[in-house]
Amino acid sequence: MFSQLGDRLKATFKGLTGRGRLSEDNVRDALREVRIALLEADVALPVVRGFLERVREKAVGEAVLGSLSPGQAVIKVVHDELVVLMGAQNEALDLAARPPAVILLAGLQGAGKTTTAAKLARFLREREKKQVLLCSVDVYRPAAIEQLAQLAGQTGVGFLSAGKDPVSIAENALAQARVRSDDVLIIDTAGRLHVDDQMMTELKAVHAAVTPVETLFVIDSMAGQDAVTSAGAFNDALELTGVILTKTDGDARGGAALSVREVTGKPIKFLGVGEDSAALEAFFPDRIASRILGMGDVVGLVEEVQRSVDQEKARKISQKLKKGKGFDLEDFREQLHEVEKMGGLGGLMEKIPGMSGLPQAARAQVGGAETARLIAIINSMTPGERVFPGVIKGSRKRRIAAGSGTQVQEVNRLLKQFTQMQKMMKKMKGKGGMAKLMGQIKGGGFPGGGPPLTH
Repeated sequence: MFSQLGDRLKATFKGLTGRGRLSEDNVRDALREVRIALLEADVALPVVRGFLERVREKAVGEAVLGSLSPGQAVIKVVHDELVVLMGAQNEALDLAARPPAVILLAGLQGAGKTTTAAKLARFLREREKKQVLLCSVDVYRPAAIEQLAQLAGQTGVGFLSAGKDPVSIAENALAQARVRSDDVLIIDTAGRLHVDDQMMTELKAVHAAVTPVETLFVIDSMAGQDAVTSAGAFNDALELTGVILTKTDGDARGGAALSVREVTGKPIKFLGVGEDSAALEAFFPDRIASRILGMGDVVGLVEEVQRSVDQEKARKISQKLKKGKGFDLEDFREQLHEVEKMGGLGGLMEKIPGMSGLPQAARAQVGGAETARLIAIINSMTPGERVFPGVIKGSRKRRIAAGSGTQVQEVNRLLKQFTQMQKMMKKMKGKGGMAKLMGQIKGGGFPGGGPPLTH
């Protein structure tokens, strides 16, 4: 989401970090570029003004200009102010209420409320060990209730939407949640294309009927400042407790994330980072600020790996390698699936310090679409070909390309990349293999050329 903004800021600060001393003019020129970058990212003008004023005040102080590395000191000031701008710290859901704790989701049509309701239910069930009941009071959008019912089944949580109107549906769901001894009831409300009196009246009635402990506004991060303005209108009517930003894995410029806390005074609590029901992350301002400035998010990466990687599959591959058995294309495919569960290579690269500084074209090559093509190619192979890829010659390559909807050149590229990975795995088997492998990577690359999975 922040790639364009991050690239602009990193280019701006690159000129500062090489200087032994900074003057107020240097800082002023850099902040002019920061201002342009923020405005291009669709950050609200009043937010930009306040942010730059706070940064300028600290950046021209003696502690920065007299520092041994003033360029780095300025970057730290910007980082710290970005954290403050987005909320200083993570604010978790407040579910300390007599069960069932009710969470009400509100927002405009198309923001992704229904899928977010299912993602939040899965988050609470798997990570907080809560028993969750989902309910939709959207009686207007065709199949809205049926959509949430199917999502509830896929995520393994309860579902109930029975009644004639939104208020009675919500009241029935609350009564049933008490009978079922559910910990949390999540209510998905109807949206409109724009804020109107009818919608607000209905939302207030549902809100009064169920008295939610959390009223969360769901914002499409690609909607920019329009979404932030809508959040203000909803907050005036409902007294929101937080915000969920959706579609942050897309081409959003990031303005909503940087503006919504300052404009509404409400914290961002979650980010929707993909289409999968597990693609919901708690929002940590310090980690996001680090990603924007190219510092990565190692803590977030470790948490993602621990949560997403199938430890049993990883153990089996490890045991296989220890016994001297080869790393085959079946194993390669499993690893690609594990990467996709963690948001794809592009998402992981944002969390690795320094990797976000790669050119946009290079990052695009390791996106979800590229990984999906690799998996499709492997799926088009026979089981024997996956175990013994050396048998894949001309006619087999043409068959695999046709079956996967790709070109023979792409099949060749995959086989070459796989050969490189096999060499890496062999290096890991010997004594001190991992240390040798890491030394090679630090020294500038992988066996046979560029990194795996890139063109």
